[in-house]
Amino acid sequence: MSNRTVRVNELIQREISDILRKRYQSESVAITISEVRVSPDLRDARVFVAVVGSEEEAELKLRWLRSHAAEMRMELGRRIVLKYLPKFEFRLDHTAIRGARILQVLDQIGTPAAEPAEPVDPTPDPVRDPKPERD
Repeated sequence: MSNRTVRVNELIQREISDILRKRYQSESVAITISEVRVSPDLRDARVFVAVVGSEEEAELKLRWLRSHAAEMRMELGRRIVLKYLPKFEFRLDHTAIRGARILQVLDQIGTPAAEPAEPVDPTPDPVRDPKPERD
């Protein structure tokens, strides 16, 4: 990936986040734009979105983003000048969920399991428990 593409990705990510924060405050509270990947010809962009909440809430927010993509694209066109303004394709970003799952598994591996107690033998061991001598 060229240096220019990386800069365009970061610029579009910042601007979309700013548009969501300023214009759609109440709807975008639980939305984070985690990454943007623009195609080399600048015609398409995948926008990865992390949503706080359940899967149903994430799907609702994703549908909401897709319905407002044209408005956000027009606003982005007013803010930045590019030869082509990319069309947005919103996708859910599952990396945070995967990261949390990996940390959970690592915690389980790192914690030693409770050691089983020694079984109690009903017969006395003469070495451990010598019987008292009788007079």
